[in-house]
Amino acid sequence: MGTDKHNVQSYDVTSLTSLEKLEPVRVRPGMYIGSTGAKGLHHCIWEILDNAIDEISNGYGDKATVILNKDNSVTVIDNGRGIPTGMHPTKKKTGVEMVFTELHTGGKFDNTVYKTSGGLHGVGASVVNALSEWMVVEVFQNGKHYRQRFEYAMDKELKKRMPGTAVTPLEVIGDTDKTGTKITYKADKEIFSHIEYKFDVIDERLQELAFQNKGMRLELIDRRKEEEVSKEYFSERGLLDFIDYLNESKTPIHPVPILFEGEREVNGVSMYGEVCIQFTDSTTEYIASYVNNIPTTESGTHESGFKTGMTRAFKDWAKKLNILKEKDTEFEGDDLREGMTAIVRIKISNPIFEGQTKTKLGNNEAYTMMNDLSYSRFYAWIEDNRDTAANIINNAMDAALRREKIKKINDAERKKIGRGAAPLAGKIAVCTLKDPSVCEFIVVEGDSAGGSAKQARDRRFQTIMPSKGKIMNTEKQKLENVLGSEELKIFNTAVGTGVLDNYEENDLKYDKIIIMSDADVDGYHIRTLWMTYIYRYMRPLIANGHLYMAMPPLYKVYRHTKGEDVVKYAYSDDDLDKVRKEVGKGHLIQRYKGLGEMNPDQLWETTLNPESRTLQQITIDDAAKAERMVSLLMGDVVQPRKNYLYKYAEF
Repeated sequence: MGTDKHNVQSYDVTSLTSLEKLEPVRVRPGMYIGSTGAKGLHHCIWEILDNAIDEISNGYGDKATVILNKDNSVTVIDNGRGIPTGMHPTKKKTGVEMVFTELHTGGKFDNTVYKTSGGLHGVGASVVNALSEWMVVEVFQNGKHYRQRFEYAMDKELKKRMPGTAVTPLEVIGDTDKTGTKITYKADKEIFSHIEYKFDVIDERLQELAFQNKGMRLELIDRRKEEEVSKEYFSERGLLDFIDYLNESKTPIHPVPILFEGEREVNGVSMYGEVCIQFTDSTTEYIASYVNNIPTTESGTHESGFKTGMTRAFKDWAKKLNILKEKDTEFEGDDLREGMTAIVRIKISNPIFEGQTKTKLGNNEAYTMMNDLSYSRFYAWIEDNRDTAANIINNAMDAALRREKIKKINDAERKKIGRGAAPLAGKIAVCTLKDPSVCEFIVVEGDSAGGSAKQARDRRFQTIMPSKGKIMNTEKQKLENVLGSEELKIFNTAVGTGVLDNYEENDLKYDKIIIMSDADVDGYHIRTLWMTYIYRYMRPLIANGHLYMAMPPLYKVYRHTKGEDVVKYAYSDDDLDKVRKEVGKGHLIQRYKGLGEMNPDQLWETTLNPESRTLQQITIDDAAKAERMVSLLMGDVVQPRKNYLYKYAEF
């Protein structure tokens, strides 16, 4: 069908909306750093640190330092070659100014500069600059000490305030015999809701990076308190140290981990893969996967290839060793990986990530390479370690039988519900709406708080399950006991997804699962027990963002004035001072001992009302940490737990 070109509305370059320079980053920060909460705030550090690590892992320099300064700015230093300070021939700008003011600039597009790099799209440095109040870049190069400052300031060309504007030229401020780069920036409070860097989050990341880059020295310095805290990270054995660290609270079934590496080129893409695994007496698998040092928390093609290659090798040998007979239930990959801890890392020259924040690898070449490498190396390992391999295969076959058993239990429970048996009647107060996208399932600690919550809730979309205190520690229990627990059965039936391999996201009846417990030691213990159960048996609930902790207030601060009462709630001791100032002179304070003390109105206003409550979403962002802490605090091995308590507990 033809169109009359004269009647077509004019569509040319003037129809396009253009955001200048770094403006798009400030308009949609989530696209570049994932969120403007704590995750995005720390992501800015990783973007700058990744550049330092790339420099070192490509053979330039050997040390990187992260400093948390008193004024809440962050400094990252490396002793690499330093960002190029020369003038670009066509753009008439220095390398430093290009890297920090232009998206898609950097040495990452041409594999001659970096063989592999964690920084993707060359956006890292400029994105952090765009989201900062100010940034100072110092470069040590050619015997000279250079410095340039950027701010959210007036741009002379555009005649308006622009993010990441160079307010000084690149100046030589002295001589030096060092080489490297030092970047200091202050995150902008207009962008980030709460600027508070968590020492343990950065500590964990640096520890992982040290394990992945043996021989590299990393350092974390915290200058925010009176007394400076500093910590160094160095690993001589690399992934072997990492696997010991992850399995500290588990009992390995073979003392020497399986470790292999290899290089391949597929379709012109050069890759290096390294894998370290160890089977333990745990009932769950844990895989930490990385691409160019970046944690791929949503896995990707490298992890899928590793799993496929490993399963093929073990299945081939199960038949060859005559362990798997015709009549036996054949084990699947999930059965084989039960109790396995693995670290899978790959370096690839041009990674394709799904999603801007680089948490899932998409390259098909990585699948081919890791499948091939895993199959050949596992095949050779089994040949040399037949007894251990036979033990692992037998465990996989036991796991396959257990899986069948769980399926039967789950199916029987579902049929019972289908036939009209009502296991939930009288146990929980179900909401009236049936649309899962708006409904919430709230587990409330204690019967009295449960009673209050039933009265306080909005019955249209909030379901309440009173919990009788502490559920069993599922980390230490046999599978049959966990599935037989009355309280957990009620929870499973109500949520609707099934557990472990039978988990079905489409059957989830609620968008939010909220654990509501007192803000005291017992309450924290109850939360931990529920988190342990969900982490082990319904992990996708956490991975897909459905699990939350309610945050009941610790204090009510109120003041009677003529004509109106001023009431505010404080959720922590730190919060209390701020709230007291807001309420003003003559205020009174009520300290809540628990949820049971609140009347239904207070419970609704502070903890249940979506308009005014505070919820904490539980994520598996730092899955290595979650895995380790669950095993450490809830597992059977006592010594690591004692060590941890002596180190961190306040007696």
